[in-house]
Amino acid sequence: MASADQLINAFTTLLVTIDPPGLAPIFLGLTTGMSRSQRKQVAVRGSVIAFIILAVFALFGASVLGVLGISIGAFRIAGGLLLFWIAFEMVFEKRQDRKEKTSTVAITKDHIQNIAVFPLAIPLIAGPGAISATILIAGSLPTTFERAQLLIVIAANLLLMLAALLIADRLDRFLGVTGRAILTRLLGVILAALAAQFVVDGVKAAFSL
Repeated sequence: MASADQLINAFTTLLVTIDPPGLAPIFLGLTTGMSRSQRKQVAVRGSVIAFIILAVFALFGASVLGVLGISIGAFRIAGGLLLFWIAFEMVFEKRQDRKEKTSTVAITKDHIQNIAVFPLAIPLIAGPGAISATILIAGSLPTTFERAQLLIVIAANLLLMLAALLIADRLDRFLGVTGRAILTRLLGVILAALAAQFVVDGVKAAFSL
């Protein structure tokens, strides 16, 4: 059974990586012209698909790494560096620009009805950072019951993500430009610290310190 500290760490890491407040205004841009019911359908579908993607990586990600001959220690180091880069982008306002560019390109390529799959579910919600974090966390939770607990943590995060999307218009007005900037930077600093811990744990595992 996973400890409370492990579950809190998992929840925090995924919450910061998925970044519901940062995605809310982009979701508004993606669903421009849609009615409230249509926007709700997109939000629900996108969140469910993102959960399925992260759940698959939580359950089978380590096995895939084993087949490829990649140790959990090495993946922790690589994943930690990736998460640190995301944190760097968040602190210096690079991530929001990249997400907005991703969403803009997707609208021109895919029909508006399919945006729940791309780019909402992947890569905006279940992106490389969230997938890496999920595999890293799953590596420290080897038993079936602990993996089940991780799935609950993922579901809780995506319920918060769904709630943020459903109240995106109100959330965007409440935070404002300054509020979003402050919150994103704060989350970035927290993610940087968690990423550094992933690298330290990976080095210890790789060199059996």
